[in-house]
Amino acid sequence: MNRATTVFLSALDAVIVVAIGLGIPLIPLTVMWAVQFGLSVDWLAFWRAAGDLWLLGNGVDLRLAIDPALALRLGVAGAETPFEVGIAPLGFALLTLLLGTRSGRRLSVTPYPVTGAVVGVLVLAALGLAVAFGARDDAAMPSIAQSVVFPAAVYAVGLAVGYAWKARRSPSREPSPDAALARRWRAALGSVPETERGLVALALRGGALTAATVVGVSALAMAIILVVNFSSIVALYESLQAGVLGGITLTLAQLALLPNLIVWTASWFVGPGFAIGTGSAVSPLGTQLGLVPSLPVLGALPQGTPVLGFVGLLVPVAAGFLAAAVLRPAFLRAVAGRQLGGARGRAVRLVGVAVGIGLVGATILALLALWSGGAAGPGRLAEVGPDAGAVWLWAFVELTVSSALGLVAGATSVAGATSTPASASSGGAAPFGQAAAHDRTMPVERTTTPRREAPAAPDTL
Repeated sequence: MNRATTVFLSALDAVIVVAIGLGIPLIPLTVMWAVQFGLSVDWLAFWRAAGDLWLLGNGVDLRLAIDPALALRLGVAGAETPFEVGIAPLGFALLTLLLGTRSGRRLSVTPYPVTGAVVGVLVLAALGLAVAFGARDDAAMPSIAQSVVFPAAVYAVGLAVGYAWKARRSPSREPSPDAALARRWRAALGSVPETERGLVALALRGGALTAATVVGVSALAMAIILVVNFSSIVALYESLQAGVLGGITLTLAQLALLPNLIVWTASWFVGPGFAIGTGSAVSPLGTQLGLVPSLPVLGALPQGTPVLGFVGLLVPVAAGFLAAAVLRPAFLRAVAGRQLGGARGRAVRLVGVAVGIGLVGATILALLALWSGGAAGPGRLAEVGPDAGAVWLWAFVELTVSSALGLVAGATSVAGATSTPASASSGGAAPFGQAAAHDRTMPVERTTTPRREAPAAPDTL
């Protein structure tokens, strides 16, 4: 595959990503325009709504202005003046991320992966700018700068994930014209000592694993909550009287907000919880709610203080402990036979890995919390979602302490570790408390068995 073909395919992938993201809200809105409004309303209004939803879902802030008469009928304080909406329905961002990962896996096997990535990101940035200008209206004005940067940034993260996934699964051995950057990166990594490089990799793996575990448990908990509170959600659906098309549109909007709800559940497990408006709080300590938006899914919010609220705090603690316990054999292999200053040096590195796991995991959870919240309307709805700073602090403390305990109390056997006499004799790594013995090289007696000479074969004609 030549460079021109790679450029064309990467640009085509970016166009498909934007088309799918815009098509999801545009199709039901167009059906509503045709059926419910009888083609009597300008279709461009629905196109602008779809573009605004896609940009908002990828992190772009919208500045909304409501007609004063409508604002008076709504009875929402502050609705008569223009206000910002910044809460991103993460379903759109998740779709962009997954499609970017797919494109990254395809482009990584081409001879020009860097060229393909640059072209794809630039094309998606240009399309984001075009959508922002096409959806711009006096009633809803997306941020031009954010429209260029944020959707392209989400797509770039997906490309990076796809490249890393493909390289881990099937590393390419063929020389690539775009491999100069990879060679410089490997040379930079080679300048770092092997032990420290391995410990940093452990911290990154452990932090990502703990964050993924917390989010996964939160997704499972959210599914159970929706099933248990199904009757309350259906009652709210009936009270809205949105009709068939309105109900379908409302359901799609809630599906786009489902990743936000999962992140909010993770923030609840971590401890700080989240808010649905200024002065409200939903946390293990209790729930204080005022007026909330008329979304049926919010009928699943807990009322009062949950009986087992503090049990949820064990989720990040258990995630950090289990991840560190799983990674302990790799930690022992990384420090086995190294001149690290004895047991004290290994203890310092154990604490460093635990702090790294807590730092990485807390940063991931805080970024998700920051991305999932924002202003959802005027007045008290200007504060919706978790406090990213509080999530980072709580998660860092919980994950660091539990990871340190997991690294100390985890498994001690290391399959295939033969770099030290202890591992050679027992088939595993020595316990952490006996690691000081690896700082000295002990002589090992070797016995050999005389080799028998095979009898000579008779000469044959």
